Amino acid sequence: MLRFALTIFLSAFLLFQIQPLIGKFILPWFGGSPGVWTTCMLLFQVLLLAGYGYAHLATTRLSQRAQGYVHLTLLLISVCTLPIVPSEAWKPSGEESPVWHILLLLVNVIGIPYFLLSTTGPLMQSWFAQSFPGRSPFRLYALSNVGSLLALLSYPLIVEPSLKLGTQAACWSIGYIAFAMLCGWNAVRMVRDGRAAAMSPARAAVPAAASGVARGTKVLWLLLACTASVMLLATTSQICQQVAVTPFLWIVPLAIYLISFILTFDAPRWYRRDVFGPLLAISAAAAWYVVDNGPAFAHETQLIVYGLALFAVCMTCHGELVRSKPHASQLTYFYLLISVGGALGGVFTALVAPRVFTGFIEYQLGLGAACILLLVCLDRDETSPLYRCRPLWAWCGLACGCVFLCTALGKQALASDATQITATRNFYGVLRVVHRENEALGSQVAMLNGRIVHGTQCTTDSLRRLPTAYYGPNSGFGVAVAHHPLRKAEPSATRGLRVGIVGLGAGVMNVYGRAGDYFRYYEINPDVVRLAREHFSFVSDCPAQTDIVVGDARVCLERELRSGSQQFDILTIDAFSGDAIPMHLLTRECFQTYAKHLAPDGLLVLHISNNEVDLAPVARGLAEELGFECRSVGSTDDVKHAVQQSDWLILTKNRAFLGDEEARRSFRPWTSSRAPIVWTDDFGSMHQVLK
Repeated sequence: MLRFALTIFLSAFLLFQIQPLIGKFILPWFGGSPGVWTTCMLLFQVLLLAGYGYAHLATTRLSQRAQGYVHLTLLLISVCTLPIVPSEAWKPSGEESPVWHILLLLVNVIGIPYFLLSTTGPLMQSWFAQSFPGRSPFRLYALSNVGSLLALLSYPLIVEPSLKLGTQAACWSIGYIAFAMLCGWNAVRMVRDGRAAAMSPARAAVPAAASGVARGTKVLWLLLACTASVMLLATTSQICQQVAVTPFLWIVPLAIYLISFILTFDAPRWYRRDVFGPLLAISAAAAWYVVDNGPAFAHETQLIVYGLALFAVCMTCHGELVRSKPHASQLTYFYLLISVGGALGGVFTALVAPRVFTGFIEYQLGLGAACILLLVCLDRDETSPLYRCRPLWAWCGLACGCVFLCTALGKQALASDATQITATRNFYGVLRVVHRENEALGSQVAMLNGRIVHGTQCTTDSLRRLPTAYYGPNSGFGVAVAHHPLRKAEPSATRGLRVGIVGLGAGVMNVYGRAGDYFRYYEINPDVVRLAREHFSFVSDCPAQTDIVVGDARVCLERELRSGSQQFDILTIDAFSGDAIPMHLLTRECFQTYAKHLAPDGLLVLHISNNEVDLAPVARGLAEELGFECRSVGSTDDVKHAVQQSDWLILTKNRAFLGDEEARRSFRPWTSSRAPIVWTDDFGSMHQVLK
């Protein structure tokens, strides 16, 4: 018993340690988008399905000796693929599909070890059932989820703050070798037992794994697992869009998902329909309300509501799975269908939804599907007081409530703003172009990412080059351009400004460009470039030369250093993922890259407007490390000029700019109470700066 428990526990621990670890390795390469984690989860679920499929086929088609020999061979092959560190050669160029590039990268780097770890749960449980007939192996499944949960919780609390990424990968590889030895021990025992057995385990057990399971039950297993998977990924994306993309916020939903597995598979007492049915309805209604009124709630409230809804859905789906679980002889088939359902949820969320829908609707679909499936389970279960739609009065009430809730969720998901001109969705999120009216300025068009405005333009010809949104004359960028010493010198005595900008948006900053200037944008999302050209004229109207580089800014800037520095007079960081600048653009290593691309008296301008996190201490800490002085600049709401409140920081060594009287009048007192923070590629966490 102990050898099985140790093997399953360690495999589950390693399986879920590698998820945030490899995600943190590659997140900076793909712009810090929530789609990185969704794509990673898709690959994890597909490999889990492959592992469960292997376990099912091995235990039903191979003898004990063959199972042992095959598994020993695969373990040896997997050890030869270590360590799990992605090569720099996998960094994207910006032209390839990010989804398929991530999938190929992960298969190449962690594919074989992850596959072997995925096989362990069902395979060891099957071997346990053969070694100890009459003893239930299902509690070993709960044990594996305990190992998974400990891995997830220990990563942000212990591993991430204490170890560099390279050290994390090395420790994980050592742990995998220990797992391979434990698993090999069990495989050797299977070979020995097989030699002594008179028949293969495939005949000793019940070979027709699916023979006693009704077709409707199989479909229900798939749908329950798929719904929980969709809800996990949709909740993660919802949280990341509202706060930030960070492993810390990935782990919370996944931990909730695992806790539901632990509770439901441990004992029947943990899942009660009379408790979780009402909780599901209440939390779904609360989640609908929070999604509809997101900015009105603090991020803590949003996290609690989203987490509660996810817990209710997962407990309901996994609880109903356990209530309908088959005999232990069919457990590998049962787990195989659960993994198929999980993989289908991943495929739908990562591949299908971004191509089919122009909005983010998976969250509402998951909530509605869970409510409907619970009613199906109540109708099918002979032990249920609501079996086969009786009593009719109770079913009428439940059906009306479910229809009302699903209708509200559907309207929210499919709601089309009457002012919407166009919408598009891809790996990087949902973009909309909408029409607006301003009392003073008239008709406008605006680009939105969720609720975040990425630029507004007046449609009246005389106002088309008016600086709007976060980029008014009193914004950090407006102040940097207006008061840069090159701008104030005599035109005949100086050259134009060289300006680098990370994040295109609608291209509003181009209003500050003059003939002789050079503006170079770095934009990771090709849809942003297309919409900026099709629906806004900031780029085409600008007399300055404008280039747009498509790809992650950090990767592009690092690549450009090979041929020399850009020598920007102003380098502006205005890239947002969700409601915050991606973390990988705010680390010491990235700031060192910025510094190399700045002219000696250049200005590094950071847009840090945010409702959820306080990024000023990070910028201040990095400024001190690099020898820059840091100044805070901000603008207030000005409806008459279509300007929004914004917070900016300017980092520079330019004494002329810092001493300019007009520029100094734009500086404001330092307001952050936090001490300076230095993030690096190895160390840094968004929870340090949550407001």
